[in-house]
Amino acid sequence: MRGSRSCLISLLTVLGIAPLVIGWRAQAKEETVDGFKSIREKTLVVWASPADLTQRGGSALTLEDGEDRFDAIVFGELAAGKWMAGSDFFKRTHKDQNGWPAETADSKTVVQMAIVYKGNEVTIYRDGKVYAAYRVDQLQEFGAGSFAVMGVRHIGAGAGWFAGTIQDARIYNIPLNAEQIAALKPNQPSDPKPLAWWDFASGKAEDVMGTFPKTKLFGKAKVADGKLHLDGAGSYLVSGRGELPTWQGGPGGRLEARATGSVGGDPIADTRALRAILLADPYRPQYHFVIPEDYAMPFDPNGAIYWKGRHHLFYIFQDRRGHNWGHVSSTDLFHWRHHPTGLVSGMFSGNCFINKDGRPTMCYHQVGQGNAMAVALDDELNEWKKLDSNPITPKTTPGDPHHGKYQSWDPYGWLEGDTYYAIFGGKRPAIAKADSLGGEWKYVGDLMANSVEGVSIN
Repeated sequence: MRGSRSCLISLLTVLGIAPLVIGWRAQAKEETVDGFKSIREKTLVVWASPADLTQRGGSALTLEDGEDRFDAIVFGELAAGKWMAGSDFFKRTHKDQNGWPAETADSKTVVQMAIVYKGNEVTIYRDGKVYAAYRVDQLQEFGAGSFAVMGVRHIGAGAGWFAGTIQDARIYNIPLNAEQIAALKPNQPSDPKPLAWWDFASGKAEDVMGTFPKTKLFGKAKVADGKLHLDGAGSYLVSGRGELPTWQGGPGGRLEARATGSVGGDPIADTRALRAILLADPYRPQYHFVIPEDYAMPFDPNGAIYWKGRHHLFYIFQDRRGHNWGHVSSTDLFHWRHHPTGLVSGMFSGNCFINKDGRPTMCYHQVGQGNAMAVALDDELNEWKKLDSNPITPKTTPGDPHHGKYQSWDPYGWLEGDTYYAIFGGKRPAIAKADSLGGEWKYVGDLMANSVEGVSIN
């Protein structure tokens, strides 16, 4: 397998398309460092303060192997306000978090979160007490090419940003027990010693154990007042052993260019630098629409509609306002015109349809709230009005048979006759309907109420 991978990299290099994405990963995978042993059973620990409880999917501490596999202490990804053990494709993540307590600490309260990986068991602790526990098929092994991340959930995907502060972060290469976790104190040494330890009390961003000797801050990440400060909008820390990986494809990648030049720099020089990066990317599409700059997670097109002689397309991108929708239009699907951004702050996936009044209407997921609607105010589709009644997600309470079905994303709305319908995507997609956009949305049923051969609804 390793030989095949090396041949692939050599072939790409000969062809003149240096593997920006896989290059540093392959190097990290094959790197050997004396004294470093692979990690399987382990404990991740942080003392953190979320800036707000509505943020979704950022990581306070991630251990990544350089091949897009990771374990992490993640906040609010699958369920708002809840901590979880993040992992690649949720392989070591428990998806049903309905019974887990939601975080209540304010931004000034430090919470200790610890995740223990032992045998086939994953146990999550909050302030020394069991928060959740479950079994997994197998644990992930992390070799000498592994690295640690704080702020972004996963370097390979560049997705999910943690907003808040981290006072102390540690990785132990053994599974600690409940007594040992309860005895841990921030900024104080422990017995057993951690494999890696970021004690920000010194004012430095470094692993004091020296396991990951190289550390770099990106975006507006900074160490001040004995804490690592993360803004939830592109700020993160990486600690590694060799050449540090960066968001979006390795050393010198897009986020690094953005982080070092986009704030207070020379706009012309920044634009030239960005253009050079984009031109050097062999994977960037050339003959169909692609985002004009930087990074747009999770890459899906949204709100496509043909209106007044033009094809309109919207796409998610991130800036300091959070998730926003960019907007382009075309008459031939080849030449694209950029429009002002009229849908900002918390915009996630959705679709566009025509409402009863003949106006384009967006059905989308409003991050931190639920599924929502917005109506176009002009024929250029530059200005939009989000409904005052948002979210349209039906209100439910614990015990309601439909509780939890509507806390999902990727909705799809449409008008059929005089009735509005919407599919709310999730583990078990549900259908709801309403007589008016801002009216009461009622549960109709599951999208796939009956079993279909080869398709699971569990």
